Amino acid sequence: MFSDDTRKRLENIVKGIVLEGEEDNCTVVRNLLCASFRTSTTVKKDFEGQSRIKTEQTEFLRHHSSQKNWWVNDLPDESNFLTRGGEAKIYFAPDHRNVVKINDGVYYATWLEFFNSVVIHNLLFVNTAYTFLGFIEKEGSLLAVLKQPFIPSDAPVDLEEVKKLLAFNGFVNTKRNDYFNKGLGIILEDMHDENIIVNSNTLFFIDTVFYTVSE
Repeated sequence: MFSDDTRKRLENIVKGIVLEGEEDNCTVVRNLLCASFRTSTTVKKDFEGQSRIKTEQTEFLRHHSSQKNWWVNDLPDESNFLTRGGEAKIYFAPDHRNVVKINDGVYYATWLEFFNSVVIHNLLFVNTAYTFLGFIEKEGSLLAVLKQPFIPSDAPVDLEEVKKLLAFNGFVNTKRNDYFNKGLGIILEDMHDENIIVNSNTLFFIDTVFYTVSE
């Protein structure tokens, strides 16, 4: 189960409150957005309105990337390309102990939703936490560059075991591979066997999609 500190931080994310203290780069970006834009708690609604906000946030991030030196110039070579997911191109990092994910945030209505999801992932799944490396521009689009530990698979994923683990931590299976934690106010989607790895009888959540909600 989650510690009181983790629960408090999750509560603050859902409420759109800046997370205080010394933080990782993912939280730094999230806090910067959070201080200037409201956190959405209406999941997958008002896409037109949210699209305008995402455009504003894109310009906001471009400006701050220039100020804070967040532009990434050194990306993995195409020879290290691994796969393409729903929203990310994935490469082996040069050390082959990590992967680099170049993410367009297409699953999220705004960049704040995207970074809320990343920070929630890092709080709940520390062993596969993301590190924010910066942004790149490609064909006029802003893309986030993230690093994550590479976890090799040594067994198939049993989705019933995934369901049991998530249920133990308060997540109710709502449909297929989607879950809702009412106590935390977060939705977790798309927990199929390609987004979870088994290694040494341990489940590693490598791709998660979180949304914050309110009653």
